Amino acid sequence: MTVTIDHIETNYFDVGPESEETVVMLHGWASNIGLFQPSALPISAKYRVLAMDMPGHGQTPEPPNAWRVDDYADFVIKFLEHFGVKKAILLGHSFGGRVIIKLCSRENLPFAITKVILVDSAGIRPVKTEEQERKEKIVKLGKRLVSISPALLNKMQSMVGSADYRAASPLMRQILVNTVNEDLEPLLPGVKAPTLLIWGTLDTATPIADAEKMERLIPDAGLARIEGGSHFAFVEFPGLYNAILASFLKL
Repeated sequence: MTVTIDHIETNYFDVGPESEETVVMLHGWASNIGLFQPSALPISAKYRVLAMDMPGHGQTPEPPNAWRVDDYADFVIKFLEHFGVKKAILLGHSFGGRVIIKLCSRENLPFAITKVILVDSAGIRPVKTEEQERKEKIVKLGKRLVSISPALLNKMQSMVGSADYRAASPLMRQILVNTVNEDLEPLLPGVKAPTLLIWGTLDTATPIADAEKMERLIPDAGLARIEGGSHFAFVEFPGLYNAILASFLKL
């Protein structure tokens, strides 16, 4: 299904009964709502579940310009206003977690955030390795050449960037740079709702140390580890993941 939000034709799904609280699922970078559908099914026995392909992902077109995390938070607010959501349980994987952390820092939201679920969430700026430092130096050198050859700079950035960066369009590459360079750690104490952290112990994109730090900084947080799970532990271990959700959501 699609709905037009802020002039963007947005792909989404809406399942489950009308309920006092709506579970809102926000996917990760370069992902889509399809990964959430298996876990949405058991939740929808009790709750209404809303999920959308965020702009530039899945079947939703790119935003009009190089958005930052705050712009995605604004978009989610408009999406939930459209559907009349008054109480939201926010569940986010990776990049979706970034957006949720931003939403939790906002005042005067048109809906209440009753619970938060962060799944292998992004938001903490990683410590750069020597290899990353080397690659950044290469890109900085390339920027000095941009007046001579913009095409060369773009090629250099593609060569040294992450897989997500290389796969993205020029606009989405800039958005990715905007988002990963923003450290949301100072906002974590502002996440006031009861928070469940679900993490793969072998996650290399957002390591388990990030989860442990979030558990310390978020006032009412608990961490559920999925042993042997990667950044997509919720896909790799669906039975365990759904059981953890069922306990937290009292399904």
